[in-house]
Amino acid sequence: MRLAGKIALVTGAGSGIGRAIAQTFAAEGATVVVSDISAESAQETLASLAGKETCITGTCDVSDGASVKRLFGEIEKQYGRLDILVNNAGIGQTPGDGFDKYQARLAQRMEQLQRGETPTVFGDQIVDMTDAGFDTVVGVNLGGAFHCSREAARLMIKNGEGGSIVNISSTGAFSGEGGLHYCAAKAGILGLTHGLAADLGPRKIRVNAICPGPTLTPALLAISEEWRQSMAAASPLGRLAEPEEVATTALFLASDESSYVTGHTLLANGGTYMH
Repeated sequence: MRLAGKIALVTGAGSGIGRAIAQTFAAEGATVVVSDISAESAQETLASLAGKETCITGTCDVSDGASVKRLFGEIEKQYGRLDILVNNAGIGQTPGDGFDKYQARLAQRMEQLQRGETPTVFGDQIVDMTDAGFDTVVGVNLGGAFHCSREAARLMIKNGEGGSIVNISSTGAFSGEGGLHYCAAKAGILGLTHGLAADLGPRKIRVNAICPGPTLTPALLAISEEWRQSMAAASPLGRLAEPEEVATTALFLASDESSYVTGHTLLANGGTYMH
């Protein structure tokens, strides 16, 4: 019961890593606010939680500052404080960002390489990426982390007891593997983490980041099977991560076990990138 008595908000908790984190935190005694843009998905996660009687759901578009402010108003009204924030909400692609064309070209390039040919097809994802496609992915991933961290900081400062913010970034922030917009946003989260840790440390608010490697989530199913297999093969452990393995990493950073850890990036990636 490492989070007994704590109030925790997990964004993007309707599935995947977010759901696993919410479940792990609840099992460790936390009262969890399950937030997702999909009310149905949030309710499904809530139903799976231990101690769900004290937990609530909150529909929120993290890319919209006003939507985030409303959610935090509900949290303050219901609980009066917030001890833990996990900025997990994120997307890897969006309609019109050209990512489908990018994947198709990569598949053609791989076929050429497998035939022993000199490749004549290139990824060139930036060629087809629209302003709206780039802005949407960055707005959800990086903008969402900013919006939620700002409101969490305001509430934690008001309470005066400090807290812990855990930002979910990605190994792609280092390796550049994945969508151009996604890698840019996830790298930005690391910069945000460092800046927030320096800014909020005197307020007893710790801020850390996790960079998961390829993890078996619904988002990963959106990419090709060949790409997933190549990701698994690239890991020294020879497999993809389970969401629960990222969740226990978040548990460490959220709990008092990491009381002297701030501004840190923890790689939960099976060795796919070593930093």
